Amino acid sequence: MTVMRELGEPAQNAAADGNETVIAVRGLRMRYGSADVLRGVEFTARRGEVLVLLGPNGAGKTTTIEILEGFRGRSAGEVTVLGVDPAKGDERWRARLGVVLQSWRDHHKWRVRELLHHLGRYYRPYATPGRPRPYDVDELLEKVGLTEQAGQRLSTLSGGQRRRLDVAIGLVGRPELLFMDEPAAGFDPKARRDFHDLVHGLSDLEDTTILLTTHDLDEAEKLADRILILAGGRIVADGSADHLARQVSAEAEVRWSRAGEHFVHSTADATRFVRELFAQYGEDVADLEIRRATLEDTYMALVHRHESGHAEEVASL
Repeated sequence: MTVMRELGEPAQNAAADGNETVIAVRGLRMRYGSADVLRGVEFTARRGEVLVLLGPNGAGKTTTIEILEGFRGRSAGEVTVLGVDPAKGDERWRARLGVVLQSWRDHHKWRVRELLHHLGRYYRPYATPGRPRPYDVDELLEKVGLTEQAGQRLSTLSGGQRRRLDVAIGLVGRPELLFMDEPAAGFDPKARRDFHDLVHGLSDLEDTTILLTTHDLDEAEKLADRILILAGGRIVADGSADHLARQVSAEAEVRWSRAGEHFVHSTADATRFVRELFAQYGEDVADLEIRRATLEDTYMALVHRHESGHAEEVASL
């Protein structure tokens, strides 16, 4: 995948404010029979922001996203997406969204270029001067790394190539808001790195807001501007990976060696400690390493706190 700056005017939404609210969710509730799946979910997303939604299986991630996409009704609460209640979204509103499903059925006899060209036609009536639609097919194929497979039938694609096509289908209408469910599943390391570049390019160069789910916490840490953790039907944490890590553990662990001897020290101000360390020992300090809680550590701690009955403490982070 190659990240490219788009030709023409910069992408625009209804407002020119770079902090425009694209998603606003308040008191979202969803009940199936007597079971409450969502119990007052609240969060916002701004234009150009990358949000990663994390949570245990059954936490309500898919239900939340389907409500935002307009594919599922809600039991209660207020939801606006691109200024519209998803339950009332029309075709013009839907044309501003992109969706990358975890899997979907298709006609394997389609060829890659033909399918993207066909799907792109549906977006042409909704083009605007600030966001031309659809993507040029050749440009899109290059962006997702499928130029060489343009003439192949879908049935002949490898798993990773098929996943690249899923991403292309989600992008073909040049969405202002992109939903992605486990988008990098099946990617090899290079494809995964290219995908990360693509996500950052969409956010930085086109002001595309992206909400994705993943079970890969390393990927979440690399991609997210903000991380939302959903547990027990509520958002129990909302912030950058670094912010959440500091809330779980305010101290960093500094490791170093000197004269063959290894040392470990915990401190709330790692920068100051390292500065004093070098002032005292200079070039004798070797193998310096500063460790903070990983996103996995943070995620497990926050979910455990919630499951242990400390939901109010967690929600205040």
